[in-house]
Amino acid sequence: ELEVTCRGEVQAETAYLIDIKTVDGAVRRAAVPTFARAKDAGRSGPGVMAEVWTHLAEPLRSSGVQLVRVRWNRSPYDSIEMTAASPCSVLYRQRFDFAAAHRLHNPALSDAENQRLYGKCNNPRGHGHNYQFEPCIEVPVGAPEFSTAGVERLCQRHLLDRFDHKNLNEDTVEFGSPAGVNPSVENIARVFFELLAEPVAREMPGCALRTMTVWETDRTAATYPA
Repeated sequence: ELEVTCRGEVQAETAYLIDIKTVDGAVRRAAVPTFARAKDAGRSGPGVMAEVWTHLAEPLRSSGVQLVRVRWNRSPYDSIEMTAASPCSVLYRQRFDFAAAHRLHNPALSDAENQRLYGKCNNPRGHGHNYQFEPCIEVPVGAPEFSTAGVERLCQRHLLDRFDHKNLNEDTVEFGSPAGVNPSVENIARVFFELLAEPVAREMPGCALRTMTVWETDRTAATYPA
């Protein structure tokens, strides 16, 4: 699916920013043929999004609005986004699953204080989550070293192999005693960002990890940096 975001002034006569039929028509005339040509050529990356942006921006501008964001959700798990603020790069996101156990406990507090603070999450035996994490990587249009498979390899090597099906408090140095941090979803997002940022920069020249989002449940997530 394609998400299109526009900015402009609301029309006094219609109370519309723009008629959604106009947006729909512009997408069908400009974006859909671009995707069809790219599919025939076996292309599906940032360069395709740049072409979609170019073909879509002018028709919307002539209708009185500015195109500010296009997000191409290629599947339920990955997307490519371009914004007016960064027309020479895209943001690539892909979501991954991992299962892990953790216990929230601050050793600087008493057992009673930990129990009051964390409740069931302080169970001495811990508890489990089916987590998801999503790196957001800025990719220059035409970056030669970028590929979806490359992102998957980096996430497998530096995150999944390290944390999937582990007890975070007992099986990892990042969250274990004595030097590890408390494995809250906030800290997991920060640790994952720090572990992946350097490999992305090293193995995908020109690309940069911008954020890491970790879901503890389908309703609770943290993103680092904010």
